[in-house]
Amino acid sequence: MNQAGNYITEEKRQALLAELADLKGPKRKEILQTLEYAKSLGDLKENSEYHQAREDQGKLESRIVQIEQILQVSQTVKGGGGDIVEIGSKIIVVKEGTKEEKNYVIVGSEEADMANGKISNRSPLGVAFFGKKKGDTVSVTAPNGVVNYKIISVS
Repeated sequence: MNQAGNYITEEKRQALLAELADLKGPKRKEILQTLEYAKSLGDLKENSEYHQAREDQGKLESRIVQIEQILQVSQTVKGGGGDIVEIGSKIIVVKEGTKEEKNYVIVGSEEADMANGKISNRSPLGVAFFGKKKGDTVSVTAPNGVVNYKIISVS
């Protein structure tokens, strides 16, 4: 697996497909209705409802294009399960000098959510962990200096 590639999990692919269907269906229809109503109010030059609806339409169409591009260029992965850290791997690490264990899941950049322990394969932590295995120690350069982590488990 190429670390620098664009990856999404099957779960994320399904979520993007559902969002895309919603945006192309009900949301697009809703904005078109809002535009029709705003046009009926008269003068379009000073019609704030019309301008807001056009702005919302632009955002919606932009998001549709973005999702379609993500789905087109991203490779769907099943998720870890091996001994080596890769996309989808769940890892437990201990920061050097502490006994506190941290749980992370390595995901593609589209799914990264540090608050929920999902780190991107392209982030400094993701790059450091990628390709390593249980028992390895990795060094990560942080704003406060170099931080070492020991990988306790990979699944």
